Amino acid sequence: MTNVTRIFDIPYYQLEKYRLEDALVTKQDGDWHKTSSKDYVEQACAISRGLLRIGVEKDTKIAVISSNNRTEWHLLDIGVLQTGAQTVPIYPTISEEDYAYVLGHSEAQYCFVSDEEVLAKVNAIRSGLPAFKEVYSFDRIPGVKHWTEILELGKDDSNQDEVESRMKDINPEDLATLIYTSGTTGRPKGVMLSHRNIVSNVLNSAERVPLNEGDSRALSFLPICHIFERMVVYLYQYYGISVYFAESIDKMSDNLKEVKPNVMTVVPRLLEKVYDKIYARGSELTGVKKKLFFWALGLGEKFEPYGANGWWYETKLGIARKLIFSKWQEGLGGQLDIMVSGSAALQPRLSRIFAAAGIPVMEGYGLTETSPVIAVNCQKNKGWKIGTVGKMIPEVDVKIAGDGEILCKGPSLMMGYYKDPEKTAAAMTDGYFHTGDIGEIDSEGFLRITDRKKEMFKTSGGKYIAPQIIENEMKQSRFIEQIMVIGEGEKLPAAFIQPNFEFVREWAARKKVDVGKTDEELVQTPGVIARFKEEVASHNSKFGHWEQIKKFELTPDVWSVENGQLTPTLKLKRRVIKEQYKDLYDKIYRQPDES
Repeated sequence: MTNVTRIFDIPYYQLEKYRLEDALVTKQDGDWHKTSSKDYVEQACAISRGLLRIGVEKDTKIAVISSNNRTEWHLLDIGVLQTGAQTVPIYPTISEEDYAYVLGHSEAQYCFVSDEEVLAKVNAIRSGLPAFKEVYSFDRIPGVKHWTEILELGKDDSNQDEVESRMKDINPEDLATLIYTSGTTGRPKGVMLSHRNIVSNVLNSAERVPLNEGDSRALSFLPICHIFERMVVYLYQYYGISVYFAESIDKMSDNLKEVKPNVMTVVPRLLEKVYDKIYARGSELTGVKKKLFFWALGLGEKFEPYGANGWWYETKLGIARKLIFSKWQEGLGGQLDIMVSGSAALQPRLSRIFAAAGIPVMEGYGLTETSPVIAVNCQKNKGWKIGTVGKMIPEVDVKIAGDGEILCKGPSLMMGYYKDPEKTAAAMTDGYFHTGDIGEIDSEGFLRITDRKKEMFKTSGGKYIAPQIIENEMKQSRFIEQIMVIGEGEKLPAAFIQPNFEFVREWAARKKVDVGKTDEELVQTPGVIARFKEEVASHNSKFGHWEQIKKFELTPDVWSVENGQLTPTLKLKRRVIKEQYKDLYDKIYRQPDES
């Protein structure tokens, strides 16, 4: 059996142990096209041979930019890594300026793009890239080399011995990939991850997978350029789980019903949106059905793992699952056993409700620099505690610094930042990486994240404010789509709030409140502002007086990656948002209080 020590060992291990017919599956022209474990290995080798024939050397950097997850990405990934070259996955939604920086800084010689939109961005900046040689596309685009040209070049297997020689020379400690972080401030940093970094994370996370080896399906849709989804897809492959790639976020509902996955990764924002839609449908019910829906929801909010609430609660929960929650499961394909959440804090209330519905969400924690998993919840062995990110995975050592910062070391810790030894050194103390997150480890070994160190601030009165905790609480309101707490150095904390425009308009129609035709008019409507004051006051009650949001301003536009307010992993770009809404900031803090 193949000993898995390098990333490209994983498909060979899968071929020997599971020999799947549907290792990787992508929808094309309305049909799901399956690539078997055997085809996966054979096509990856053909790509390796083709890359050698176009002159790819050891340590050549090859960028991959795809708007959706697809089989080609993974065939190329393994094909590149087997040659000793490195992949540079790039978020498709970043700006042309960031494309230029990442492609230039990494000195990428080749770039594989998914579609015309991505190609246009690359073509706009490629003249300023001296190392750049060629671009290939996954979709067929007139005038552009198609990725299958590399496959065709590799059909002749007479240089396979050269591929195998390259593979033999690759050590687990060698660089495998450069992943540029979508930083909330400044230029992205190129995180250097070795084969050992990622493989150790795969192997140490594998024991937390509660599924049947060789007989489960996953639906993959989070960006594969992010280490979270990428590591998890390697983990699926190692565990013999068939990976189906969702067409797009818009077609997720259809894909879930078609694939009927047993597992998928999610980010909290997606779960919030799913829950809001379910809640909206429940609100439209009448009579007994409506009462039953909200009874089940109330029951769900009290859920505790491992039957901790006792037999009577579990009896009622069984009834709720049969009458109400079974319909939730059907909407998600009917066979979803587990979801894994990362990237941001998950509201405990949502975690409880989805678990009550029989679709438990295992929240985890990690960073690009840690390949990524540091800790993750697990249903086995009492390893699940709602409100925490679980226990540390094997071989990962975590300690809490004097100021509460989480420090981490282990085999999955990055090699460093590319071409930046100063930043690498600044991020480390005695072999421990400074995560920038504040947290605590409880008596049972569960890790709890309380805030981002860099995002905490003091008011002028010297009181510390942890914005993420407040934001997460406020976002439980159906009226609030996004919120950013502000007030560093000011007398009191305040907030910018982006309303859930769709829900606010529904509410306004029910209450016969005229909110105008535009979102600009909506955020200035006195009735709307008054309703938001009620919402904020309601959630404020959970916090100390000094932490409570005293003032807020509603923003008239949707915060998004495209508009620059969010990173590709949907985190707030606080500096950008504060600058964009400088007028509202001044209105809060620089104008006389009219109240």
